[in-house]
Amino acid sequence: MIFNSIEFAIFLPVVFGIYWFLANKNLKLQNGLIVAASYLFYGWWDYRFLSLIAFSSALDYFIGLNLGRENDEAKRRIWITASLVVNLGLLGFFKYFNFFIESFAGAFTWLGQTIEPTRLEIILPVGISFYTFQTLSYSIDIYQRKIEPCTEPVSFFAFVSFFPQLVAGPIERASNLLPQFHKPRVFDYGNAVDGMRQILWGLFKKIVVADGCAEYANLIFNHSEDYSGSMLLAGGLFFAFQIYGDFSGYSDIAIGVSRLFGFRLMQNFAFPYFSRSIAEFWRRWHISLSTWFRDYLYIPLGGSRVGIGSKIRNTFIIFTVSGFWHGANWTFIAWGVLNAVLFLPALLIKPQSPVSSVVAQGRMFPTLRELVAMLTTFLLTVFGWIFFRARDVGHACDMITGIFAKDTFKPLQLPHEANLVIYSVCFMMILEWLGRENQHALEKLGLKWYRPVRWMFYMALFMSLIVLAGEEQDFIYFQF
Repeated sequence: MIFNSIEFAIFLPVVFGIYWFLANKNLKLQNGLIVAASYLFYGWWDYRFLSLIAFSSALDYFIGLNLGRENDEAKRRIWITASLVVNLGLLGFFKYFNFFIESFAGAFTWLGQTIEPTRLEIILPVGISFYTFQTLSYSIDIYQRKIEPCTEPVSFFAFVSFFPQLVAGPIERASNLLPQFHKPRVFDYGNAVDGMRQILWGLFKKIVVADGCAEYANLIFNHSEDYSGSMLLAGGLFFAFQIYGDFSGYSDIAIGVSRLFGFRLMQNFAFPYFSRSIAEFWRRWHISLSTWFRDYLYIPLGGSRVGIGSKIRNTFIIFTVSGFWHGANWTFIAWGVLNAVLFLPALLIKPQSPVSSVVAQGRMFPTLRELVAMLTTFLLTVFGWIFFRARDVGHACDMITGIFAKDTFKPLQLPHEANLVIYSVCFMMILEWLGRENQHALEKLGLKWYRPVRWMFYMALFMSLIVLAGEEQDFIYFQF
């Protein structure tokens, strides 16, 4: 089941009604309803993989209990190793088995030996990378004695399978989300209304912007050899806004839906295209994944509190692993390595700006220096996205070469209908700029307007979902 579907439009109000009107007085009943609703939500895609998420949940629940009561460090290491091996083993099998087999065969072909690899017809379970990392962080935190194990199985199963963020994040930490299943939840009208605004904005970014951009990004990437440099650059721009509208739109919907049920998820995108450096971009893009790698990989490796050589090594490790997390293709690894290279100046030349800093904070317009920094960072990010979207590394290199070698400044040859997509991107970025100091673009926008005007604005956004909707596309991160 996907957020932008008729099924979900029916599913959400039904679950909401039962949750608040029939199960409101019973916390265990509410948590049980969340588990049932989440399994229905996930099983709508393919019921066969319900056993996989149930197994992963049961495994880490059981391991968590044993880690909590075991004081012998050797035995505790055995339990955490079991969690790592089983969880990463399942993820590796479903996501990377064919990739390693084909890469192995390709290496022998390069050496002059021909090997016919045996591929398995493996279906990648939706969201496996997300819920695997979520359960892993729970076990690791217990092992490191940062949290106590959960003794309520229903609460834990609800934490792992919570349907708003199950298949594409945010990747929540047990320290933030799990305690919310243990406390009575009271309906908050103001919080729910703001959640609805966030859902509306997320749907606009997905249905109007991302799906609209997808049509032209696919056209240009799939036929890149036929286009001028200016069109190839346009393809990169279309995909940059597609992936942002798609993924940040999903996160907005997930966070908004969670608020309807009395939960608060972490912010996953903090207006990353207004970043002034690659380092700042990675503090604002896919925050839940970036902080996961920081806490469970980068810091254990020594982080930045080591020598220059180790800093560089750690940076390349974390970005390469992050790229590989995204998919079983050398393009993702190349994308990760490229971002590591772009990140190095911030690591070696100057201290990073504070995480809390917002461009042009308290001002309507940025300074010229801020504007140049934002545009430079954005363009570097676009070139990185070309590797992310391309068929293979060679295709990405050909596109980038073509941008600079084939009529880079030639007028674009886009159909008239593309103008609507471009206007929607501009509209999105203007509203994001106005709301960049908030949790989402519509959080405070229009709250002081005359009420009929504000409701007309919301209605116009809602109607745009119908009138300006692009061809329906799956959420990009479902494949990860």
